Amino acid sequence: MVQVAQTDRLVLRHLTPDDAPFYRQQLNEPSWLAHIGDRQVHTLADADAHLRANILPPYAERGFGMYLVQRRADAAPVGICGLVQREALPAPDLGFALLDAHAGLGYAQEAAQAVLRHAFADLGLDRVLAITAVTNQRSDRLLDKLGFAFQGMVPVGARSLRLYTRLPDAPGW
Repeated sequence: MVQVAQTDRLVLRHLTPDDAPFYRQQLNEPSWLAHIGDRQVHTLADADAHLRANILPPYAERGFGMYLVQRRADAAPVGICGLVQREALPAPDLGFALLDAHAGLGYAQEAAQAVLRHAFADLGLDRVLAITAVTNQRSDRLLDKLGFAFQGMVPVGARSLRLYTRLPDAPGW
């Protein structure tokens, strides 16, 4: 397994097909369904297929992707966080989601900071974007803490989402 970053409490690593049970759970959490949407990943076979088609290829194709966020203490998965390159956006965007049981513990901020360090220091990106549903105020507050600046609304697929930008030298660490 490829580890991308480590913090005081967390390890971020590439997802693998072995993570299908966790991934199915993540994509069916109430917060995921409310703010991101139903990806029709309801069985282990669905999760395995979605991982293989959408999550694993960007690691080799782009050198980045979404990462599993695990607690260092017990290796328990708590969520995902990473970078996605969408056709609708001119630069990679930061994505994050936690299992609902782990929300509010600071894991999302800690993981996102690690991903941003990786994006700017290791990958040499000159900016990172982020998008949120207009109803996702918790993510909007986190992006503000991370030094992202609101840019306006942007169409992504059939949705209109809030667009944020963060540059390497922005405050938020």
